[in-house]
Amino acid sequence: MNFSRRSSRHAVAVVALSAALGVAASALTGCSSAGATSDGKPNVVVGFYPQEFLATSIGGNDIHVTSVAQPGAEPHDMEITGKQVAKVTDAGLVIYIKGIMPALDNAVANNNSEHGLNLATVTTLKGGYKEIGQENGKAGKDPHIWLDPVLMKKMATAVGDRLVKIDKAHAATYKQNTATLIKKLDALDSAYKTGLANCERTSIVTTHNAFGYLAEQYGLTQVSIAGLSPDNEPSPQRMTEVKTFAQEHGVTTIFFEEAVNPKYAETIASEVGAQTAVLSPIEIAHKGEDYITIMQANLAALRKALGCS
Repeated sequence: MNFSRRSSRHAVAVVALSAALGVAASALTGCSSAGATSDGKPNVVVGFYPQEFLATSIGGNDIHVTSVAQPGAEPHDMEITGKQVAKVTDAGLVIYIKGIMPALDNAVANNNSEHGLNLATVTTLKGGYKEIGQENGKAGKDPHIWLDPVLMKKMATAVGDRLVKIDKAHAATYKQNTATLIKKLDALDSAYKTGLANCERTSIVTTHNAFGYLAEQYGLTQVSIAGLSPDNEPSPQRMTEVKTFAQEHGVTTIFFEEAVNPKYAETIASEVGAQTAVLSPIEIAHKGEDYITIMQANLAALRKALGCS
Protein backbone atom coordinates (compact mmCIF):
# COMPACT_ATOMS: atom_id res chain seq x y z
CA MET A 1 0.00 0.00 0.00
CA ASN A 2 1.39 3.38 -1.03
CA PHE A 3 1.13 6.05 1.64
CA SER A 4 3.25 8.68 -0.21
CA ARG A 5 1.86 12.19 -0.52
CA ARG A 6 0.48 13.36 -3.81
CA SER A 7 0.68 17.09 -3.25
CA SER A 8 2.36 17.64 -6.62
CA ARG A 9 0.33 15.14 -8.58
CA HIS A 10 -1.95 17.64 -10.21
CA ALA A 11 1.04 19.15 -12.01
CA VAL A 12 2.30 15.70 -12.94
CA ALA A 13 -1.12 14.74 -14.19
CA VAL A 14 -1.32 17.78 -16.46
CA VAL A 15 2.08 16.99 -17.94
CA ALA A 16 1.06 13.39 -18.45
CA LEU A 17 -2.16 14.51 -20.07
CA SER A 18 -0.35 16.80 -22.50
CA ALA A 19 1.84 13.93 -23.62
CA ALA A 20 -1.15 11.62 -23.76
CA LEU A 21 -3.08 13.88 -26.12
CA GLY A 22 -0.37 13.47 -28.69
CA VAL A 23 -0.71 9.72 -28.84
CA ALA A 24 -4.43 9.36 -28.28
CA ALA A 25 -5.37 9.11 -31.94
CA SER A 26 -2.90 6.34 -32.67
CA ALA A 27 -4.04 4.32 -29.67
CA LEU A 28 -7.61 3.79 -30.85
CA THR A 29 -8.25 0.13 -31.66
CA GLY A 30 -11.00 -2.48 -31.86
CA CYS A 31 -14.01 -0.21 -32.42
CA SER A 32 -16.48 -0.54 -35.25
CA SER A 33 -18.10 2.86 -34.68
CA ALA A 34 -17.76 5.82 -32.38
CA GLY A 35 -18.67 4.88 -28.84
CA ALA A 36 -19.21 1.16 -29.46
CA THR A 37 -17.13 -2.00 -29.73
CA SER A 38 -17.30 -4.56 -32.52
CA ASP A 39 -20.24 -6.30 -30.81
CA GLY A 40 -22.22 -3.06 -30.86
CA LYS A 41 -22.26 -2.54 -27.10
CA PRO A 42 -21.65 1.03 -25.92
CA ASN A 43 -18.20 1.79 -24.54
CA VAL A 44 -18.59 3.43 -21.14
CA VAL A 45 -15.56 4.93 -19.38
CA VAL A 46 -15.82 5.75 -15.67
CA GLY A 47 -13.50 7.64 -13.35
CA PHE A 48 -13.41 5.32 -10.35
CA TYR A 49 -15.45 2.86 -8.32
CA PRO A 50 -18.72 4.67 -7.42
CA GLN A 51 -19.31 5.50 -11.08
CA GLU A 52 -18.35 1.96 -12.06
CA PHE A 53 -20.94 0.64 -9.61
CA LEU A 54 -23.63 2.82 -11.17
CA ALA A 55 -22.67 1.88 -14.72
CA THR A 56 -22.51 -1.86 -14.13
CA SER A 57 -25.66 -1.92 -11.99
CA ILE A 58 -27.68 -0.15 -14.65
CA GLY A 59 -25.94 -1.19 -17.87
CA GLY A 60 -25.34 -4.82 -16.93
CA ASN A 61 -24.15 -7.00 -19.79
CA ASP A 62 -25.37 -4.54 -22.42
CA ILE A 63 -22.40 -2.19 -22.07
CA HIS A 64 -18.61 -2.40 -21.81
CA VAL A 65 -17.24 -0.54 -18.77
CA THR A 66 -13.64 0.65 -18.39
CA SER A 67 -12.42 2.34 -15.21
CA VAL A 68 -9.65 4.94 -15.41
CA ALA A 69 -8.64 4.27 -11.81
CA GLN A 70 -6.64 1.09 -11.37
CA PRO A 71 -7.76 -1.53 -8.80
CA GLY A 72 -6.72 -0.54 -5.30
CA ALA A 73 -5.47 2.90 -6.36
CA GLU A 74 -6.72 6.00 -4.54
CA PRO A 75 -8.15 8.24 -7.30
CA HIS A 76 -7.42 11.78 -6.09
CA ASP A 77 -5.21 13.57 -8.66
CA MET A 78 -4.43 10.29 -10.42
CA GLU A 79 -2.37 10.56 -13.59
CA ILE A 80 -3.84 9.42 -16.91
CA THR A 81 -2.05 7.55 -19.70
CA GLY A 82 -2.21 7.97 -23.44
CA LYS A 83 -4.12 4.70 -23.77
CA GLN A 84 -6.67 5.93 -21.24
CA VAL A 85 -7.09 9.23 -23.09
CA ALA A 86 -7.77 7.18 -26.20
CA LYS A 87 -10.50 5.25 -24.40
CA VAL A 88 -12.05 8.53 -23.25
CA THR A 89 -11.92 9.87 -26.81
CA ASP A 90 -13.63 6.80 -28.22
CA ALA A 91 -16.26 6.30 -25.52
CA GLY A 92 -19.96 6.61 -26.11
CA LEU A 93 -20.29 7.77 -22.52
CA VAL A 94 -17.79 9.04 -19.94
CA ILE A 95 -19.13 9.09 -16.38
CA TYR A 96 -17.12 11.18 -13.94
CA ILE A 97 -17.32 13.60 -11.04
CA LYS A 98 -15.48 16.78 -11.82
CA GLY A 99 -12.90 17.74 -9.22
CA ILE A 100 -11.67 14.32 -8.13
CA MET A 101 -9.40 13.50 -11.08
CA PRO A 102 -8.28 16.72 -12.84
CA ALA A 103 -6.49 14.82 -15.62
CA LEU A 104 -9.70 12.98 -16.50
CA ASP A 105 -11.65 16.25 -16.35
CA ASN A 106 -9.23 17.71 -18.89
CA ALA A 107 -9.34 14.61 -21.10
CA VAL A 108 -13.12 14.81 -21.30
CA ALA A 109 -13.12 18.57 -21.93
CA ASN A 110 -10.49 18.33 -24.68
CA ASN A 111 -11.55 15.12 -26.41
CA ASN A 112 -15.13 14.04 -25.74
CA SER A 113 -17.15 16.68 -23.92
CA GLU A 114 -20.25 15.76 -25.97
CA HIS A 115 -20.37 12.32 -24.37
CA GLY A 116 -19.30 13.36 -20.87
CA LEU A 117 -21.66 12.98 -17.91
CA ASN A 118 -20.44 14.99 -14.94
CA LEU A 119 -22.40 13.61 -11.99
CA ALA A 120 -21.45 16.61 -9.87
CA THR A 121 -24.23 18.47 -11.70
CA VAL A 122 -26.96 16.54 -9.84
CA THR A 123 -26.51 18.88 -6.88
CA THR A 124 -24.80 22.09 -5.80
CA LEU A 125 -21.38 21.16 -4.47
CA LYS A 126 -20.37 22.48 -1.09
CA GLY A 127 -17.71 25.14 -1.53
CA GLY A 128 -15.28 27.18 0.50
CA TYR A 129 -12.98 24.35 1.52
CA LYS A 130 -9.27 25.03 1.75
CA GLU A 131 -6.87 22.12 1.96
CA ILE A 132 -5.07 21.55 5.23
CA GLY A 133 -1.66 23.18 4.95
CA GLN A 134 -2.82 25.29 1.98
CA GLU A 135 -5.07 27.77 3.78
CA ASN A 136 -3.82 30.67 1.65
CA GLY A 137 -4.74 28.89 -1.57
CA LYS A 138 -7.93 28.89 -3.60
CA ALA A 139 -10.98 27.43 -1.88
CA GLY A 140 -12.23 24.19 -3.42
CA LYS A 141 -15.51 22.31 -3.63
CA ASP A 142 -16.31 18.98 -2.02
CA PRO A 143 -16.94 16.32 -4.70
CA HIS A 144 -17.72 13.37 -2.35
CA ILE A 145 -21.41 13.28 -3.22
CA TRP A 146 -21.64 9.49 -3.65
CA LEU A 147 -21.47 8.97 0.13
CA ASP A 148 -24.98 10.39 0.45
CA PRO A 149 -27.51 7.72 -0.67
CA VAL A 150 -30.04 10.41 -1.57
CA LEU A 151 -27.60 12.03 -3.99
CA MET A 152 -26.58 8.58 -5.22
CA LYS A 153 -30.19 8.06 -6.30
CA LYS A 154 -30.03 11.24 -8.37
CA MET A 155 -26.81 10.01 -9.97
CA ALA A 156 -28.40 6.65 -10.75
CA THR A 157 -31.25 8.42 -12.53
CA ALA A 158 -28.79 10.53 -14.52
CA VAL A 159 -26.80 7.47 -15.62
CA GLY A 160 -29.93 5.54 -16.53
CA ASP A 161 -31.32 8.44 -18.58
CA ARG A 162 -28.06 8.81 -20.51
CA LEU A 163 -27.80 5.08 -21.27
CA VAL A 164 -31.36 5.13 -22.60
CA LYS A 165 -30.41 8.05 -24.83
CA ILE A 166 -27.32 6.41 -26.35
CA ASP A 167 -28.69 2.87 -26.62
CA LYS A 168 -32.42 2.90 -27.24
CA ALA A 169 -32.44 -0.80 -28.14
CA HIS A 170 -31.93 -1.66 -24.47
CA ALA A 171 -33.92 1.23 -23.01
CA ALA A 172 -36.39 -1.01 -21.18
CA THR A 173 -33.57 -2.89 -19.47
CA TYR A 174 -31.81 0.29 -18.39
CA LYS A 175 -35.03 1.73 -17.00
CA GLN A 176 -35.78 -1.45 -15.05
CA ASN A 177 -32.23 -1.69 -13.71
CA THR A 178 -32.35 1.96 -12.64
CA ALA A 179 -35.61 1.39 -10.79
CA THR A 180 -34.17 -1.68 -9.05
CA LEU A 181 -31.06 0.23 -7.96
CA ILE A 182 -33.09 3.16 -6.68
CA LYS A 183 -35.13 0.77 -4.52
CA LYS A 184 -31.89 -0.51 -2.98
CA LEU A 185 -30.70 3.05 -2.37
CA ASP A 186 -34.08 3.94 -0.82
CA ALA A 187 -33.65 1.03 1.57
CA LEU A 188 -30.11 2.18 2.37
CA ASP A 189 -31.31 5.71 3.04
CA SER A 190 -34.03 4.38 5.35
CA ALA A 191 -31.49 2.25 7.22
CA TYR A 192 -29.28 5.31 7.81
CA LYS A 193 -32.22 7.45 8.96
CA THR A 194 -33.39 4.79 11.40
CA GLY A 195 -29.93 3.67 12.48
CA LEU A 196 -28.68 7.18 13.29
CA ALA A 197 -31.90 8.56 14.77
CA ASN A 198 -31.14 7.84 18.42
CA CYS A 199 -27.44 8.24 19.25
CA GLU A 200 -25.53 9.38 22.32
CA ARG A 201 -23.18 11.46 20.14
CA THR A 202 -23.48 13.13 16.74
CA SER A 203 -19.87 14.21 16.08
CA ILE A 204 -17.42 12.19 14.01
CA VAL A 205 -13.69 12.70 13.51
CA THR A 206 -12.28 11.40 10.22
CA THR A 207 -8.89 11.39 8.58
CA HIS A 208 -10.31 12.46 5.21
CA ASN A 209 -12.83 15.26 4.73
CA ALA A 210 -15.08 13.02 2.65
CA PHE A 211 -18.24 12.64 4.71
CA GLY A 212 -19.74 16.12 4.67
CA TYR A 213 -22.74 15.23 2.52
CA LEU A 214 -23.49 12.09 4.52
CA ALA A 215 -23.13 14.03 7.78
CA GLU A 216 -25.51 16.77 6.65
CA GLN A 217 -28.08 14.26 5.36
CA TYR A 218 -28.26 12.42 8.69
CA GLY A 219 -27.71 15.17 11.25
CA LEU A 220 -24.06 14.57 12.08
CA THR A 221 -21.08 16.90 12.44
CA GLN A 222 -17.83 15.93 10.73
CA VAL A 223 -14.38 17.22 11.66
CA SER A 224 -11.46 15.98 9.55
CA ILE A 225 -7.76 15.73 10.21
CA ALA A 226 -6.80 16.10 6.53
CA GLY A 227 -8.60 17.98 3.77
CA LEU A 228 -10.62 17.00 0.71
CA SER A 229 -7.57 15.11 -0.53
CA PRO A 230 -6.60 12.41 1.98
CA ASP A 231 -2.86 12.86 1.62
CA ASN A 232 -2.62 16.43 2.91
CA GLU A 233 -0.36 16.47 5.96
CA PRO A 234 -2.02 18.25 8.90
CA SER A 235 -0.10 20.93 10.76
CA PRO A 236 0.57 20.63 14.50
CA GLN A 237 -2.05 23.33 14.98
CA ARG A 238 -4.63 21.27 13.10
CA MET A 239 -3.81 18.18 15.13
CA THR A 240 -4.33 20.20 18.32
CA GLU A 241 -7.66 21.57 17.03
CA VAL A 242 -8.96 18.10 16.21
CA LYS A 243 -7.73 16.71 19.53
CA THR A 244 -9.54 19.50 21.40
CA PHE A 245 -12.73 18.91 19.42
CA ALA A 246 -12.62 15.19 20.16
CA GLN A 247 -12.19 15.82 23.88
CA GLU A 248 -14.91 18.45 24.10
CA HIS A 249 -17.45 16.30 22.21
CA GLY A 250 -16.70 12.98 23.88
CA VAL A 251 -15.53 11.35 20.64
CA THR A 252 -14.72 7.69 21.25
CA THR A 253 -13.61 6.68 17.76
CA ILE A 254 -11.25 8.31 15.26
CA PHE A 255 -12.02 7.09 11.75
CA PHE A 256 -9.46 6.41 9.03
CA GLU A 257 -9.71 4.87 5.58
CA GLU A 258 -8.16 1.81 4.00
CA ALA A 259 -5.90 3.44 1.44
CA VAL A 260 -4.31 6.09 3.66
CA ASN A 261 -1.73 5.83 6.42
CA PRO A 262 -3.64 5.81 9.75
CA LYS A 263 -0.82 7.40 11.78
CA TYR A 264 -2.58 10.73 12.35
CA ALA A 265 -5.80 9.02 13.41
CA GLU A 266 -3.83 6.74 15.72
CA THR A 267 -1.95 9.69 17.23
CA ILE A 268 -5.12 11.59 18.13
CA ALA A 269 -6.87 8.43 19.32
CA SER A 270 -3.96 7.70 21.64
CA GLU A 271 -3.97 11.23 23.06
CA VAL A 272 -7.71 11.37 23.77
CA GLY A 273 -8.18 7.75 24.85
CA ALA A 274 -10.26 6.79 21.80
CA GLN A 275 -10.09 3.81 19.46
CA THR A 276 -9.67 3.82 15.69
CA ALA A 277 -11.92 2.25 13.09
CA VAL A 278 -12.35 2.20 9.32
CA LEU A 279 -14.94 4.43 7.65
CA SER A 280 -14.65 3.87 3.94
CA PRO A 281 -14.98 6.74 1.45
CA ILE A 282 -15.69 4.03 -1.16
CA GLU A 283 -13.17 5.41 -3.62
CA ILE A 284 -11.76 1.98 -4.44
CA ALA A 285 -13.42 -1.38 -5.09
CA HIS A 286 -13.46 -4.00 -2.33
CA LYS A 287 -13.21 -7.65 -3.31
CA GLY A 288 -16.48 -9.44 -2.68
CA GLU A 289 -18.33 -6.25 -1.74
CA ASP A 290 -20.14 -3.45 -3.52
CA TYR A 291 -21.30 0.08 -2.77
CA ILE A 292 -24.36 -1.10 -0.85
CA THR A 293 -22.54 -3.55 1.41
CA ILE A 294 -19.73 -1.08 2.14
CA MET A 295 -22.24 1.63 3.02
CA GLN A 296 -23.94 -0.85 5.34
CA ALA A 297 -20.57 -1.54 7.00
CA ASN A 298 -20.03 2.22 7.35
CA LEU A 299 -23.43 2.51 9.05
CA ALA A 300 -22.52 -0.24 11.51
CA ALA A 301 -19.23 1.52 12.30
CA LEU A 302 -21.00 4.85 12.83
CA ARG A 303 -23.64 3.33 15.08
CA LYS A 304 -21.00 1.72 17.26
CA ALA A 305 -18.90 4.89 17.47
CA LEU A 306 -21.85 7.16 18.22
CA GLY A 307 -23.54 4.90 20.75
CA CYS A 308 -26.74 4.52 18.72
CA SER A 309 -29.61 2.37 19.92
